[in-house]
Amino acid sequence: QVQLVESGGGLVQGGGSLRLSCAASGRIVSVSDMGWYRQAPGKQRELVAGMTSGGSTNYADSVKGRFTISRDNAKNTVYLQMNFLGPEDTAVYYCTARMVVGSTRVWNTYWGQGTQVTVSS
Repeated sequence: QVQLVESGGGLVQGGGSLRLSCAASGRIVSVSDMGWYRQAPGKQRELVAGMTSGGSTNYADSVKGRFTISRDNAKNTVYLQMNFLGPEDTAVYYCTARMVVGSTRVWNTYWGQGTQVTVSS
């Protein structure tokens, strides 16, 4: 019923930039928080950045000043601008959205399929 589709991942040299996008589609009734997580090989999934529907943001300490989260509420889309990338940013990046869908009338968190970001040194 609902899909979160990420795009924008890939291979980039250290110091470079990438912009991830994630669009939610389907029988969406309402969207609140949207965000990005990442999981590097052998590590736990961690929050990278989050954004409320009102525009409040929070970031992992490791990405503050380098990454910027934004969203287009009309399009149910969240973005992650990543600058000054380093090898430590290599991971699969997942978007999330807390939504009410269809006739459920309850809030649930939905996940995208993930997009690989690889930063070469």
